[in-house]
Amino acid sequence: MNLLFGILLHGIGAFSASVCYTPQKKTVSWSWQTYWLMQAAVCWLLLPVIVAWITIPHLVQVLAEAPGNAMWRSFILGALYGIGGTAFGLAIRYVGFSLTYAISVGISCVLGTLLPPLYRGELGAILSDTGGGWILSGITIGAAGIALCGLAGHSKEKDIAKRSNSQTVFSLSIGLPLCILAGVLSAVYGFSLDQGQPIADVAAQYGAGHFQGNVIYIFSNTGAFLSTMIYCLYLHLKQKTFKEYISLPPGPKTGKRVLSLNYILAVITGVLWYTQFFFYGLGHMRMGAYKFTSWAIHMIMLVLISALIGILLKEWMNSSKSTRFYLIAAIFTLIVSVLILTYGNYLGQS
Repeated sequence: MNLLFGILLHGIGAFSASVCYTPQKKTVSWSWQTYWLMQAAVCWLLLPVIVAWITIPHLVQVLAEAPGNAMWRSFILGALYGIGGTAFGLAIRYVGFSLTYAISVGISCVLGTLLPPLYRGELGAILSDTGGGWILSGITIGAAGIALCGLAGHSKEKDIAKRSNSQTVFSLSIGLPLCILAGVLSAVYGFSLDQGQPIADVAAQYGAGHFQGNVIYIFSNTGAFLSTMIYCLYLHLKQKTFKEYISLPPGPKTGKRVLSLNYILAVITGVLWYTQFFFYGLGHMRMGAYKFTSWAIHMIMLVLISALIGILLKEWMNSSKSTRFYLIAAIFTLIVSVLILTYGNYLGQS
């Protein structure tokens, strides 16, 4: 039951990640960098500190006693994760959202899961242990499901292009390296949390319990915020958009009320994005001997829930038969992979 509850918590976190970008569609007269920096300040800077202060007993003592090298490793790896997020956004311009999602998340799913035990020299022993084969199969099938979901999305984009006769910029030579970079650096976030575990261990000694992972986010998320902030500030300087924080450009919709709404939407995005980390930590602590599979489960469920939400919102209504076939095959494959990973974790606990 503890394992199943952990899977459920991962599902809640994945749901939050699936819907966190929807408020952006309602913002008015804000450039990408203005919105992105505001939500990042909430998700990666403010909430990690606030939630850790609330959930970690004697936080000041924990930080004083935690090993400094773990803090620095988590921070630096988190900064690399922030660069990966920027590469993800750039890749979308050249190969579309679906292919970027499939390639980047697929790479992140596999590397982010296997890198921590590989770094510790434990991967061979884990895979040869009870349930190890199931875990490896679940990760492989999950990556295949993510690829199928990307194929369905790419097919859907072609359906839309045919109906609208639109011409889109497509450059695999530019987009593919960006996708690979985004996938590799996004996988580093799971490694960042793994390297910050000694900090969480100190928090556990002070009674943090299942909330112990919240202290790691102070460093991993702050690192991500730093690299994101640098890029957003660069765009602000280049495009002269700093004034958007205090006033909106002239247009049919402007004024303090609209500006306030933009801030509210950015805060909602930041809260939803951080919520995935919060529930990820709670689920991770309940995964037993194979905690390293948390990253794969989170990534797979994120893609699965995103696809299901798309169906509920009727985003696939006018798609071709081949597109719907790819989507159904992807959903089935992703569900199977989650079940296999759950069973593998059950065998590990046994």
